[in-house]
Amino acid sequence: MKLLLVMATDDSYETVSRFLKPLGFEMIRYRHVLKAMDNMDEIDPQAIIISAKDFPRHWKTMVQFVRSERSPQECPVILLKGGNFNEDDGAKAAHVGINALVTETLSDTAETEKLQSILALFIDVEDKRKDRRYRSGRSNRFGFVFNNPPDEKLITGEVSTLSVSGLSFTPDQDVLAAKIKIDDAIPSCSLRAGDRIFSPSCIVRGAGKTISMEFVSFPEDEQDALKTYLEEEPVRELKAAVAKTW
Repeated sequence: MKLLLVMATDDSYETVSRFLKPLGFEMIRYRHVLKAMDNMDEIDPQAIIISAKDFPRHWKTMVQFVRSERSPQECPVILLKGGNFNEDDGAKAAHVGINALVTETLSDTAETEKLQSILALFIDVEDKRKDRRYRSGRSNRFGFVFNNPPDEKLITGEVSTLSVSGLSFTPDQDVLAAKIKIDDAIPSCSLRAGDRIFSPSCIVRGAGKTISMEFVSFPEDEQDALKTYLEEEPVRELKAAVAKTW
């Protein structure tokens, strides 16, 4: 699986390649946009990562060139944005066909997981994890409430991470959740992801200030719908970046 990296800065290349090598890509690096464009047919990449910091003027030209022959589904293009990347640049990225924006420094776990998940979404990566955890944030609207089995009191709180197989949850009131134990069955749950409400049955896998839940079952096609919502995170983030410009 060929991944084309177009970046002039060695530090950026080393940072990105360190996180992507375990995924089994054959990484091909070009330091110049024009040379990468000249050899595009020969390289025939399955995905492309280009540095907007290294090529603040030419990244748009290259993406337009790629999109003239390769759709976003056939060849995802990820743009690494530096500190000077502004809202107008975000709008242009969406217009020319960028699949997703990622901070070039990959300075935290959320950014590295985002980069890996974007590639996993479009490509059959060797190390793809079907139950990757997604964090609550600007583009992910999560909510979770359930009835505590011993007394049926409603437990509310904040979802920290969510995957298709479970979630981590911090109760608003520790006292109400104090009696919850590992392996407790929680049959009555309401999970919000985006604008949709899901009704999973759960088992407690971790108790304390943070509670870990495993999803045991969903009604009908709800689990597939949840998976679709989670995997569309890069699309939501790009739309949010574009919306800021209007």
